[in-house]
Amino acid sequence: MAVPFIGRLNPTEYIALVGSFLLVGLEAIIRILTLALPNSLLSLFYAVSRRLFNRLTSPEQKRAQQRRKSISTSVRNASDFVDICAMFGYNAEEHVVQTKDGYLLGLHRLAWKKGEEDMKVNSGPNSIRKRVIYMHHGLLMNSEVWVCLTDAQRCLPFTLVERGFDVWFGNNRGNKYSKKSVKVSPATTEFWNFSIDEFAFHDIPDSIAYILNATNQPSLSYIGFSQGTAQSFASLAVHPKLNDQVNVFIALAPAMSPAGLSNGIVDALIKASPQVLFLLFGRRSILASATMWQSVLYPPLFVRLIDMGLSFLFNWKATNISLSQKLAAYPHLYSFTSTKSVVHWFQIIRNKSFQMYDDDVHPPLSTSSRYTKVAKYPTRNIKTPIILVYGGSDSLVDIKVMLRELPNRTVATEIPHYEHLDFLWARDVDTQVFQHVFDALDSFTDAEHTKEEFESYRRARFLSLDASASFQKQ
Repeated sequence: MAVPFIGRLNPTEYIALVGSFLLVGLEAIIRILTLALPNSLLSLFYAVSRRLFNRLTSPEQKRAQQRRKSISTSVRNASDFVDICAMFGYNAEEHVVQTKDGYLLGLHRLAWKKGEEDMKVNSGPNSIRKRVIYMHHGLLMNSEVWVCLTDAQRCLPFTLVERGFDVWFGNNRGNKYSKKSVKVSPATTEFWNFSIDEFAFHDIPDSIAYILNATNQPSLSYIGFSQGTAQSFASLAVHPKLNDQVNVFIALAPAMSPAGLSNGIVDALIKASPQVLFLLFGRRSILASATMWQSVLYPPLFVRLIDMGLSFLFNWKATNISLSQKLAAYPHLYSFTSTKSVVHWFQIIRNKSFQMYDDDVHPPLSTSSRYTKVAKYPTRNIKTPIILVYGGSDSLVDIKVMLRELPNRTVATEIPHYEHLDFLWARDVDTQVFQHVFDALDSFTDAEHTKEEFESYRRARFLSLDASASFQKQ
């Protein structure tokens, strides 16, 4: 069988490939050591990394870290979504939905503002009726990323609950809350044989159907982050009826067809052959040992390594997120997904097309592309109003390309200095982003998608942009 990248790489890219294998080998060693070594030795490694970090940190940085240590440590050490919400005084429900192809997905729900804990919400004729919001996370994440903030006023879900919404959270198959199927075991390669296609054809529509049935509501509002927006673009494009169930789609840091990675060597390597990821990580979960690093590294050192990785791959500086917020959130940043879903993204990047997964591996001199064509997601057919809020410093967003592939009524708003993760955890995310979300939710209240709703949103958006500009001048 032909190796897919032979003939496509130059010497520099082969060096990068060898380096990648070495890093994967190191990761495997770390994982084995973490699983096999006694706790006493793990504690020793942790202490050594803490001592190393303290030697490299200035007294001023240490004092800044100490000021927010308590809440940051509590959020960092919280075991799950429910525990994080409880820290801020909110009761969270856990639900499980079975997809049509047999995966069991965890859903979370925040329905009660403070003081409503004993009341029924969207549960029968005598209950409180609330509009429903569905929020979906990004690549290599789970629902915890929405709530692992160091203060409640910067947490969009808590703010939405206090504004009277019934807020639900989805989880992709394979992640921390959805690592089970009624058909196959997660120990098999068959379990991990999924890409964005399965998210779009099953996970999103089946989760939304469950939520609407549980709340007895005709429609809901969708808020997605990063890949959570891509999954909605794809799902709305291939499920016409879903457009009648989603009254507005708010896309934060939207992802559809990224230009590529900022690091030239890695970008060239992956574009040359996306399938090389299967050689590096196998056909199950990608970076399965990532959570192990937290066991042996002192938290501030772990934060620095994450920041270095984000800078290396995407040229993100992460200066809009405080150190205390990083200490709280970065341990909740990673969750499991399939190698295939990441390969799918690199196929999209390579072909500059928001397309379905390409199951064929074409040899270098093949002419098969003349006779076959991978189907693109027909995103121009989406009827649900789309509101894009993107960062001007986000290397993963090409807004001009995105707007060409979306309906003409799509509205895009730029937050000039924002990068990707800022839409979750930035210091000023509540003042920079939340009002755009509120404007959309207040304007689009049902699935009719009328001209009056669009006009109402445009007026509200203009006032919010004007107010933001005035605030920045002060």
